[in-house]
Amino acid sequence: MSAPENLHELGRARQAARADKNFALADQLRDQIAQAGYEIVDVVGGFELHAKSLVQVFADIQKLKNLPKSDRSITVAIVVNGFHEDAITSVNSIKAHSSAEILVLATQPAEDLSSIVDSHTHVIQLENDPGWGECANAALRIISSPFAVIMDPSTTFTGDAISPVLQELQKKDFAAVGWRGGLINIEDQWRSVDDKGAGEVDVLFSYFLAVDKAAALQAGGFNARAIYYRNADIEFSLRLKHASGHLLQMDLPLEQGRHHGYYDTEESFRDAQSKKNYDRILERFRGKEAILSPRR
Repeated sequence: MSAPENLHELGRARQAARADKNFALADQLRDQIAQAGYEIVDVVGGFELHAKSLVQVFADIQKLKNLPKSDRSITVAIVVNGFHEDAITSVNSIKAHSSAEILVLATQPAEDLSSIVDSHTHVIQLENDPGWGECANAALRIISSPFAVIMDPSTTFTGDAISPVLQELQKKDFAAVGWRGGLINIEDQWRSVDDKGAGEVDVLFSYFLAVDKAAALQAGGFNARAIYYRNADIEFSLRLKHASGHLLQMDLPLEQGRHHGYYDTEESFRDAQSKKNYDRILERFRGKEAILSPRR
């Protein structure tokens, strides 16, 4: 696709500025072209304009760069492993009902997600998938806001789900606030979670999990060995509880569609990784009833 004529005019003006040795103006014109989504490349006899990809691509998760500073208090981070149409629907629903910063961390080619990129929506593609836990930790690490939401692309907003959780997090009474969660079932040796509805809970699920970034990182974040999401959020919740954090479940204007990450994941992989995640929970936390919330 050829660049708009006004950008070619900027390119010619930049050439003239360079010829006059007005390099400050030349740099300013280059930046204007870049802000329009194009890169100017000097060639023999002139220049070329190349459209820049709106999706940032990194081979190694450790090389991710911090997101630009933002005046927004909260960032919604979504780890996407395929099913990009769901991610687009989810992101658009967030935009319709909030002004939160948004980060999409994709583990497969993501050029088709460029349509959702704007001044406060960032799409990053990882060429090598390090697993769900590492991705969630990376999102916490690179965002600039003091609060974050770890959210699944199967979840969509039907109203403002940001303001109420942000209000609770800013009080500093809770380290995390979420939509779905529950109390560890002590009677069956910690092997299940009972949903008791809104109130203080032991665990929150990553369908929509809002956290105080500092508290989350201080508690150690998500387990990097959790390459699959299921039960990783339970372990993270108990890490927060062990660090004396309190968790709140709220009724929020959210809906969940088909959870492709569960139903469309190869069954043997799903079950094996879920079991590994839960075995770590039982090994580290089972029996430590002092960290649990009051029973109700």
